Amino acid sequence: MSMLRTMVSQLVKHERIETTVAKAKEVRRLADNMVQLGKEGTLCAARRAAAFVRGDDVIHKLFTELAYRYKDRAGGYTRLLRTRIRVGDAAPMAYIEFIDRENELRQSKPPTPQPPQRAPLDPWTRSRLTRQFAPPKEERSSDSDN
Repeated sequence: MSMLRTMVSQLVKHERIETTVAKAKEVRRLADNMVQLGKEGTLCAARRAAAFVRGDDVIHKLFTELAYRYKDRAGGYTRLLRTRIRVGDAAPMAYIEFIDRENELRQSKPPTPQPPQRAPLDPWTRSRLTRQFAPPKEERSSDSDN
């Protein structure tokens, strides 16, 4: 856990670090939680963040710069980009970086437009439409036995 705390602190400080893919996936989860605390902006959130990250400059950056940058974003503050295979042990390496910043490796995608809202379909209307296009049923009468 100590290594992950240091990596989150370094990610907030430098906004991009290179590490193995497995470590980057764990750091992404924790870094997103720290940005959520920064966006919350309360004294309780500041104390919780201070208990996790290392350094007063990191806490200040979380609660000022990053909170302002991601105020309209609901989540997904980090990006993981696989880069290479490390020479010594063949571990897959990746960059983890904050999105929407200058000098980022890849531009973030624009938000997807929401589809227009459709009116809910009344189940009786649907059955009337089905009756309209279905062939009429033959009526049975009880008098035509003989």
